[in-house]
Amino acid sequence: MADTRIVRSIPAHAASPTSSVARVGDRLARLFGVLALLAMAVATYLALVYAPQDAAQGPAQRIFYFHVPSAWLAFLAFFVVLVASVGYLWKRTPGWDAVARSSGEIGLLFTTLMLVTGSIWGKPVWGTWWSWDPMLTTSLILWFIYLGYLMLRAYAPTREQGARYAAVVGIIGFVDVPIVYLATTWWRTLHPEKVIKPEGAAMPGEMLFAFLFSLGAFTLLYIYFMLQRVRIERLQYHLEEREDELAFGGANG
Repeated sequence: MADTRIVRSIPAHAASPTSSVARVGDRLARLFGVLALLAMAVATYLALVYAPQDAAQGPAQRIFYFHVPSAWLAFLAFFVVLVASVGYLWKRTPGWDAVARSSGEIGLLFTTLMLVTGSIWGKPVWGTWWSWDPMLTTSLILWFIYLGYLMLRAYAPTREQGARYAAVVGIIGFVDVPIVYLATTWWRTLHPEKVIKPEGAAMPGEMLFAFLFSLGAFTLLYIYFMLQRVRIERLQYHLEEREDELAFGGANG
C-alpha cells in the first residue's frame, strides 16, 4: 500500500542551519543582542538616575520608562502577528508562520510586563494593585487573546491546522490593540492621559529623552528576541523535515 504521508516542502537554503542565510541571521542576532544589552543598561540609568523625579507621583513615576515601552512592544508584536498571519494564509509558507508564532510568544511576554509594571505603579498611586479601569481591562483582554492564540497552536491536531486557526485569531484579535490605545479617549478612566500628543510632549526634556531612549532600547530587545525565536523555529522546521524524509524513505524502502 502506497504511503500517502505529505512531506513539508521547505527550501534547503532557508531551512538548513548551516546555510549562508542562517549564518548571517546568527551574526545579526548577536549584534542586536549586544546592542540591546547596552541600550537597556543605559535606559535603566536614564530612568532611575538621570531623569528628574516627578513632583506629583514621586519615585513611582519612574516605572513609566519601563511600562510604556512594554505596552508599545505588546502592540508592535501583535501588529507583526497580524501581518505574518495574513502572509501565511495567502502564501501558506512556513516562514510567515514562524514569524507569527515567534512574535505571539514575545508579545505575551511584553503584555505580561505591561500588566505587572502597571500594577506596581498603581499600588502607591491609586492605593490598589488592580482597578477595573477600561484601559486595564482591555489590556487584560489583550493578554488573554495572546494566551489563547498560543494555546490554540499547542492543542491543534497538527502544526498546519494550528497555524491556520491561529492566523485567524491573530487577525481578528488585533482589533483589541486600537481599543486599548484609545481607551483613555473613549471612556472616563483613571489611567493617565498620553504624555506625547501631536501638539507636543507634556514632560520636561530630560524625561522625554529618557523615555524615547528606553523606547528604542526595548525595540532593540524585541528585534533580538525575534531573530533568536525565528531561528529556533527554522531549526525546528528543518528537524521535522528531516524526520519526514527519513520516515518516508523508510516506508518506501
